[in-house]
Amino acid sequence: MAGSTGTLSPTKRFVLGLQHVAAMFGATVLVPIQTGLNPSVALLTAGLGTLLFHLVTKGRVPVFLGSSFAFIAAIQLVGQTEGLEYAAGGIVAAGLVYLVLSGLIYLFGVDRIRSFFPPIVAGPMIMVIGLTLAPVAVDMASSHWLVALITLLTVVLVSVYARGFLKLLPIICGLLVGFAASAAFGLVDWAAVAQASWVAVPPVTAPKFSLSAILAIAPLALVTMVEHIGDITTNGAVIGKDLIRDPGLHRTLMGDGLATALAGLLGGPANTTYSENTGVLAVTRVYDPGILRIAAVVAIALSFVGKLGALLQAIPTPVMGGISIVLFGMITSIGIRQVVDARVDLTNGRNLVIAAVVLVLGIGGAALPLPGGLQLGGMALAALVGVVLNKLLPEQVVRETEPALTGGDD
Repeated sequence: MAGSTGTLSPTKRFVLGLQHVAAMFGATVLVPIQTGLNPSVALLTAGLGTLLFHLVTKGRVPVFLGSSFAFIAAIQLVGQTEGLEYAAGGIVAAGLVYLVLSGLIYLFGVDRIRSFFPPIVAGPMIMVIGLTLAPVAVDMASSHWLVALITLLTVVLVSVYARGFLKLLPIICGLLVGFAASAAFGLVDWAAVAQASWVAVPPVTAPKFSLSAILAIAPLALVTMVEHIGDITTNGAVIGKDLIRDPGLHRTLMGDGLATALAGLLGGPANTTYSENTGVLAVTRVYDPGILRIAAVVAIALSFVGKLGALLQAIPTPVMGGISIVLFGMITSIGIRQVVDARVDLTNGRNLVIAAVVLVLGIGGAALPLPGGLQLGGMALAALVGVVLNKLLPEQVVRETEPALTGGDD
């Protein structure tokens, strides 16, 4: 029955839950592999975070929370300079930013808060995330271009030509084919997999806090908040309910924030709502949030399979490079789509200035020195400047001088 599981047996409900696990799996484990965090901890925090989200949202929203790509570059930077424990502390702080935004939305309404992040600001901000990560993808792929291209081609072919449920699994298909190619070329180190036990407690780690790490990571919550609003709106459209009103965007954002803070406390990556699972809802037309909670429990169980964690960490670098070329490019494309779908007028000087400044500051790695030897830079600085420019620059730009600049008819 469409939109209902009242007649489904427990076995069928479990299989539907597994399908959601398959949809989120590739992206959820990719983020920790990219950043040096542990994939098993990522599965654990994704499952626990999803259950916490459902508790906060009264069990009404069929959403799965998985690892967020928006934080990859910042986690890598903090991990290299201060250590992954400090990156985890920054993730906790990002979760608290979500809670502040949730309170502001509850007090002032979603429309007023959303006015700070129109498409001309949000689109370039998202583009910056993908373009900043582009060199990382190319560097990983360059370690063995043939394997990377085999992986990339698999992802592309499955995305374009596959049908049915297989079309939802291009990342997993790319991982499998790329891993097989790597094994054929002798690139897989099987020793850690052989030594790993079948059952193992995920190696959770406590966060450490520094102001520099918090400033590098926490402001990214402003970017993922825009993504969150889009995902919740899309999810509601699929299931035929206005989730922005009931249970309310403040609740969904609070759930996302608490899940992200919990992930940081355990040493996992920041969480975000997954559009992959919304895609599964659209295909199956089964909207029961309980199915997503089954998926969460399965993800937690998988985190305790020691050999699975070791196998994920044994995935060769060029395989991840081939996948990352697609994924990071898709992040950039999503930013472009935001601008296109909103029909932003880029002949308008105001819009051009905002987009140009955000893109150059973000991609160029600009940094603003702060007291105490700290600095505000990269995506955080670009987002702040974009928000300020959007509020300060007038909506209408006088363009009477344009004919003279272009030669005119005189």
